[in-house]
Amino acid sequence: MQKDAYTLILEAIEQGAYRPGDRLVEAELAERFGVSRTPIREALQRLETQSMVARDGRSLIVASLDHNQLAELYVVRAELEGLAARLAAQHATPEEIRVLREMVEADRALVDDPGALSRANRRFHRMIHLSSHNRYLVQQLDLVHRSMALMASTSLAGEGRTETALAEHSAIVAAIEARDGAAAQDSLRDHISRAFETRLKIDAGELRQRV
Repeated sequence: MQKDAYTLILEAIEQGAYRPGDRLVEAELAERFGVSRTPIREALQRLETQSMVARDGRSLIVASLDHNQLAELYVVRAELEGLAARLAAQHATPEEIRVLREMVEADRALVDDPGALSRANRRFHRMIHLSSHNRYLVQQLDLVHRSMALMASTSLAGEGRTETALAEHSAIVAAIEARDGAAAQDSLRDHISRAFETRLKIDAGELRQRV
């Protein structure tokens, strides 16, 4: 199925092709994606209403998150992700649990590649969302993770974070596998809290980032 202009631009932002502060020029986007300028214009208007892009004078740029927005986003993310983990402990199929476990094991090979691990991390969290078997929760988490793309870097690039993050992932899956909803919820909330703490340290210059 052919992707529309909105999806193409959104994916480019999520994949880091366009980073916070980068200008988005209609003509350049139309040429890049091989579509006319009208759907590009409509897609940019839609992204602006979703606060994914912002006005900078007469130009449109990829939006960025200030400290307060970042804190607000992590609060919402922790609550919604925790709920997803609790529901996954109740409703995940044996096949979904096996896939989650396999994801954790496969991700161990990516500890020296923060970019690849970040993409794998998104897939892991998405699998938990789907395993909740609650379509409305999945929709809300899609919106939250869309906004996560507006961060200039991944917390997984923080020194020492990759190994601890994978250990946290393993604990989350173990709780889901044990059908312990409370433990799954607490483990995922703690995981998000530690990721936020790491990001704050990176932003404050207290923690080095691996390239």
